[in-house]
Amino acid sequence: MASCTAGLLATTGAWTGAWAAESAQGVYVLGNRGPLAGVTPPPGFYFESETYYYSGNLGGNRAFQSGGVVAANVKLDTSANFVTPIWVTPVEILGGNLGFSVTIPFGTPNVSAGAVLSSPRIDRIVAGRERDAIVNVGDIYLASFVGWHSGNFHWTGTLLGVVPSGSYESGQLSNIALNRPALDLSGALTYLDPVLGYELSVVPGVTFNWINPATQYLTGTEFHLEWSASKYLSKDLSIGLVGYYYNQLTGDSGSGNRIGPFKGRVTSLGGQIGYTFKLGEIPVSTNVRFFREMDVKNRFAGTAAYLTISAPLWVAPPKQVADARPLVSKF
Repeated sequence: MASCTAGLLATTGAWTGAWAAESAQGVYVLGNRGPLAGVTPPPGFYFESETYYYSGNLGGNRAFQSGGVVAANVKLDTSANFVTPIWVTPVEILGGNLGFSVTIPFGTPNVSAGAVLSSPRIDRIVAGRERDAIVNVGDIYLASFVGWHSGNFHWTGTLLGVVPSGSYESGQLSNIALNRPALDLSGALTYLDPVLGYELSVVPGVTFNWINPATQYLTGTEFHLEWSASKYLSKDLSIGLVGYYYNQLTGDSGSGNRIGPFKGRVTSLGGQIGYTFKLGEIPVSTNVRFFREMDVKNRFAGTAAYLTISAPLWVAPPKQVADARPLVSKF
């Protein structure tokens, strides 16, 4: 299969370049953390639902690899939802609260390719235009975190593990599950001034990937950075700027890699608006974020949008006034 693809590329000279990371996606979804990222709420149980949409293109006769398929001139439209129950425990580690969360994603990556250059499925070798749009469940995210507070400063450390869900299909362009175990280490720092109404957050992190056993493709180590700067117009309404930066630190490898050890990079800038209202006695926080990508190398260039809805299910009675913190946060 590799010789077939190499021969086609050599004879036509039409397809150049590549897309970094298998499926050009990291297991860490860029832009999912923003305002109040470093704030951990009081001990209790919380629920968060995040709707995500991404639209991007990989043009310029560039090739990419996903599900063992090598294709070119690819367009991606992904709609997904991430459901996350969160438990902040009363257990303290060095003065910070220990918490856990589980995220279950599901959705539909709508992928269209101008040409399929190579595929594990015999009937799709060197095919013409191809399109896949499959609804399935993504890989499971298991996180543990510790959050601290000191005056207007709030910070967290998070360990995130990614467990393949088993829904991945080799030979299929549309896979919301990436089927590669991974470990992501991140920190988050938030400055929140409740008097002046200013919020600043920064979230750096590194993702370490293991090989995809279905394709024998090993994605390199990835660095990601998210940030936000917001102004509260009232205690319930905020607006601001958001952005993210991604840089793949090491190249891709593995016996199943047919596009080379290319590394990707992307920067984005966007805006956000947050609003909190009460549903009975329950405070419900909503946030809309929009990102436009730029300075893209070996990746899709596109736009991303989020709608986040989060609320407490049960909050432990405060032990003291110092525990009265924002009830909703990003993890």
